[in-house]
Amino acid sequence: MPRAEQTAKPPSFARIRGRIDDQTWRTIVARYVWWETPEEAATYPERVIARTMDMGDFDDIERVALLLGDATLRDVVAHAQAGWFDERSWHYWHYRLGLCDLGAVPPLPQRVLS
Repeated sequence: MPRAEQTAKPPSFARIRGRIDDQTWRTIVARYVWWETPEEAATYPERVIARTMDMGDFDDIERVALLLGDATLRDVVAHAQAGWFDERSWHYWHYRLGLCDLGAVPPLPQRVLS
């Protein structure tokens, strides 16, 4: 059964894997989603990108930004799930990608328990 958070992805997420070469993908998955194989992680690439944006070193972040472009990174932030970003990264990406005005960063996504 697919994960619930996978149902509302924008179309750009389907193109993420096709824009990152296999070696870069394997490196990023090994560093930031170490509990899954690259093949398992490929079923949910936006989470891999978000983890890289949240925890990545400068080189990995710049490589992903160059390969995917700011529009895709904006989609990742706009559709982020709870726990994908810490507060510091959340603020950083909103400012870096021009998603908000100074002092107007939206709250982090939160899990809704029903």
